[in-house]
Amino acid sequence: MDLPPHLLRALLAVLDTGSFTAASERLGFTQSALSKQIAALESVTGATMFVRGPRGTEPSEAAHRLAARAAVILDQLDAARRELDQLAAPVSGRVALGGFPTTAMWLVPQAVARVRAEHPSVTVDFLESSTPVQIRRLRAGRLDLAILALGADLPDYDLTGVETEPLPSGGALVAVGRRHPLARSRSVTVDALACEDWIAGRGGRGEPQFGAWPTLRNPHVVAELADWSTRLGFVAAGIGITTVPALAARSLPGDVVALEVDDPAREPRAMFLAHVGALSGPLAVVRAALRQEAADLAGRGQKMPE
Repeated sequence: MDLPPHLLRALLAVLDTGSFTAASERLGFTQSALSKQIAALESVTGATMFVRGPRGTEPSEAAHRLAARAAVILDQLDAARRELDQLAAPVSGRVALGGFPTTAMWLVPQAVARVRAEHPSVTVDFLESSTPVQIRRLRAGRLDLAILALGADLPDYDLTGVETEPLPSGGALVAVGRRHPLARSRSVTVDALACEDWIAGRGGRGEPQFGAWPTLRNPHVVAELADWSTRLGFVAAGIGITTVPALAARSLPGDVVALEVDDPAREPRAMFLAHVGALSGPLAVVRAALRQEAADLAGRGQKMPE
């Protein structure tokens, strides 16, 4: 059954307004032209749409059932038209994106590459900084979007006026050198980490860092280093091990291995995408790219020992 959309719109107009006269005025047709469209609809469907009743012309059961389907069909057609219009007029603009350091290892570069490939008229400026700095920059208007780290072991940041949505993050892992005795394991227990030397992060005051595994008591920290490349260099050399977010696992050096930790007591950090105010076209493009890359990264899993 081939139903032209304009016949469905005519049916909905009559049902919505309650009369052929009001429907013809809404659609800009004469009442005679509208009646011909309803007659054509009845001819195509083989069903009577309106019947004479005690109070004049009334819609039939067939009209009500077809109208319920017609509303969905026309909504889909309108959505398709909007999508095609967007393709005809590419989204363009500049987006200031912020992220904490480990987002720059894989997630952000892949998302920016996706945006460049799919929407070359959208430019992304990336600013790397800690979560509290990003929140300040969002409120000051220096950032349009920000990737934040939140969790039980982090401060309770004031997010008043900031819209957030979760991004897949995969939790935390432990990174060890490839020659480390644990390197051949797929996962380790917390007890197995108790006697290890740890490489911890060091940042500015108030900036959270990854340190030893958070549920360990009195871990032995042998170095506190600011840069991830330096920390992983110490790990690769066998000087200690370190905690890394799963989203950084795919960009670890070849001589560093990431392991899962079996720790029911661990309350993981979570990753959120934040913004202030409505999302414009360019911001929606970057948001979609980040969501897709984060989902892909979480789905592919961590880098396991060979």
